[in-house]
Amino acid sequence: MSDTARAILGARLPIFYGWIIVAIAFVTTGLGVTARTAFSLMFPPIVEEFGWNRGLAAGAFSFGFLVSALISPFVGRLMDKRGPRFVIELGVVLLSVGLLAATTIRSPWQLYLYLGVLVGGGANCMTYTVQSQYLPNWFVRWRALAIGIAFSGVGVGSLLVLPWIQAVILGDGWRTACWTLGIVILVLLAPINLLVAKRPEDMGLQPDGGARAGAASRRSNVVDAEWAAVEWTVGRAVRTARFWWIALSYFCGGFVWYAVQVHQTKYLVDTGFSPMQAAWALGLVALAGIPGQILLGALSDRIGREIVWTITSVGFAICYAALLGLAHGPSQALFWVVVLSQGLLGYAVTALMGPVVAEIFEGPHFGAIFGLVTVPLIAGGAAGPAIAGLLYDRTGDYGAAFWLCIVLCAVGAAAIWLASPGKVRAVAGRSTR
Repeated sequence: MSDTARAILGARLPIFYGWIIVAIAFVTTGLGVTARTAFSLMFPPIVEEFGWNRGLAAGAFSFGFLVSALISPFVGRLMDKRGPRFVIELGVVLLSVGLLAATTIRSPWQLYLYLGVLVGGGANCMTYTVQSQYLPNWFVRWRALAIGIAFSGVGVGSLLVLPWIQAVILGDGWRTACWTLGIVILVLLAPINLLVAKRPEDMGLQPDGGARAGAASRRSNVVDAEWAAVEWTVGRAVRTARFWWIALSYFCGGFVWYAVQVHQTKYLVDTGFSPMQAAWALGLVALAGIPGQILLGALSDRIGREIVWTITSVGFAICYAALLGLAHGPSQALFWVVVLSQGLLGYAVTALMGPVVAEIFEGPHFGAIFGLVTVPLIAGGAAGPAIAGLLYDRTGDYGAAFWLCIVLCAVGAAAIWLASPGKVRAVAGRSTR
């Protein structure tokens, strides 16, 4: 759709256009993240077919994250220059090509290139990190609620797609699953993302559905006027302690999030659950994440990002404690603790990533700053699965890896309090407006 057509549509639907953007992000993020998460389902048959050890195979997922981390600052700058439509469409193409090419895998380097670099890099350009760079522009009072709704698409996508993918893998093999998923993503996501716009002001609108452009709503929640008055560039941001506290917290968050996501399926099978039960666990986690992201996102708009970030960290810690308990044998009670604590509490962190950085470093260079701060987030996502796999290969179980993740949950929660986004801009529930 042309810029003119988008502007006409926006003028006719000033209140709803922001939510149309949220709906597109819902579908795009849902399918993009689900495609990357499907690596966990393909992991067991790939290991079995080729006889590769778990550290080597899981390393492909981690390597893709590492590459994503290296390109994130450039993606952020590209967002500032070209906007989300260009970047997201690029991600759709890369992800689809990676999945289609994966059907030809015969050696480790191909696994790393197709399911690692292309799928990981493509997902980076169309999911959490990129969506978090422009969705905060569309909302101030409902910022985390809107992002929570957008990212809850991951739960719907996982619930619908992951069991289906597992059925395809069991019936026709993991290569057929890759091919089918790649085609679906390309055909469905490429057209709808032509509607995406970077900010409401580009269309003569205000955040939160206002019909006129203006900055009043952005200024009304400022707590530290001196900090907010600075035009934050990447150079200025990296010279602040707040930037590095965010970086530490995001690294810990990425580590604990993706360590369990990659290894959970294989671990549950090893402890006595069936492959289909393990596949459903991934879908159920994402399903539990739907109310978690929406409700905790909305709660953070009322009580603050720091408190809710701590709640998400506690959720992941409980999940890892339950996984440690499963080492003694399958337990339906612990299975549900893993699912609910990880999804209902832990996954809500996705609704906070954009708002935390936006409230501290809001401005014309926000995309570049967010792109840089996602480097440690993605680096943590890369390190988590790889280190968990290596610790398993060295010790013969996941005990050391899971205890490490519990420690990192505490470190990440402490770091976000030290970053203190609420001391720069108040959330709607604490605004004096």
